[in-house]
Amino acid sequence: MCSGSCAKCLGITLIPLAILCVLCNILLFFPGGVPASSNENITDEVWYFGGILGSGVLMIFPALVFLGLKNNDCCGCCGNESCGKRFAMFTSIIFAGVGLAGAGYSIIISAVAINRGPKCGLDTASNATFVYPFEEGNYLSNHSMWDACLQPEGIVPWHLTLFSLLLVMGLVQAALCAFQVLNGLIGTICGDCCGCCGGDGAV
Repeated sequence: MCSGSCAKCLGITLIPLAILCVLCNILLFFPGGVPASSNENITDEVWYFGGILGSGVLMIFPALVFLGLKNNDCCGCCGNESCGKRFAMFTSIIFAGVGLAGAGYSIIISAVAINRGPKCGLDTASNATFVYPFEEGNYLSNHSMWDACLQPEGIVPWHLTLFSLLLVMGLVQAALCAFQVLNGLIGTICGDCCGCCGGDGAV
């Protein structure tokens, strides 16, 4: 498969993943699925925008670049189409690095949030102070501890599900961007279609 076509497939996959990550991050601003009574009641890691910034905005740019690589020859690089396609593939490596950084940021934030657990109220009073009742991920294997969070209702599974989705999608995005780094290197060295004998990308 031509490296440009392969990059286009990666871009098509990255865009829906980026949109889903943004949606997950937005949902985390509604603990337990309801509006928070105060910004202080929202888990700190949500405000780091791992899904919106890291796996979202920083992933859209590489995805769009990957989508256009198939037809992008960088103006033929002063009339040399083969040179232009190689330069375009080299540029994709830089954008893939940006995507890796964004995905890595989201992965770190998600992992920290899962380990730390959600911020929640330990009583049902309307003026209850929200705290972090769990330490070092000890609640992950002991579901009976979840009962300590009385409000908002269902905050622990809500927190775990959304941050786990962000973690998994961040890992997938990182893998795809890492693959494009290799694909971009091949495209830079061999041209757009390294294995196409007699093609435009042949050396």
